[in-house]
Amino acid sequence: MDSFSTLIRTASHEQHVAAETSTFMSDLLGGRLGVAAYARYTEQLWFVYDALESGAARLASDPVAGPFVQPELYRLAALEQDLAHLRGAGWRTGLAALPATEEYAARVRECAEAWPAGYIAHHYTRYLGDLSGGQIIRDRAERTWGFEKKGDGVRFYVFEQVANPAAFKRGYRDLLDAVDADDLERQRIVTECKRAFALNTEMFRELGEEFPLTA
Repeated sequence: MDSFSTLIRTASHEQHVAAETSTFMSDLLGGRLGVAAYARYTEQLWFVYDALESGAARLASDPVAGPFVQPELYRLAALEQDLAHLRGAGWRTGLAALPATEEYAARVRECAEAWPAGYIAHHYTRYLGDLSGGQIIRDRAERTWGFEKKGDGVRFYVFEQVANPAAFKRGYRDLLDAVDADDLERQRIVTECKRAFALNTEMFRELGEEFPLTA
């Protein structure tokens, strides 16, 4: 029988690919969009990570979600450094969430407050994605817009407190396999994982509408 970490990865594969290959992300990674699109995307991430991390301390003692609350993963401070670099010192005044981002962040908060097992699904899709595919985004951003390597503008993707990402991801998968949940609850977590990718894809769709490529 497959481990839970394998199940969650394979069951959400289709949604994961849909998010990764969205028109907006393809255009961004292809260098076809300007730095303003990258800044707007970074701004949307702030809302999602604010939802993820503002509820984390409360979940630290939870038997299900608690093991996943690892401060070395926190991204909010790095995002704020990037936004200050991209938008200037007054970046907070212009901060605006797209409707899809608002829905995404609201769902993360809802899980953090009422369903710790569901919070794990959002934690997994975000942080493990940042440690993996996020590194491709960092590399492209540095090359496309000339950010200093692992410096201001791409700090979100730099996990300074994770010395060995490969080992960390193995440990994370062990945590998933050890989740204290029965088969039915694990299936609900998988379903929530698919929902997380769908929410992310919708956010990309709205960003794509805001930054269409001119023919």
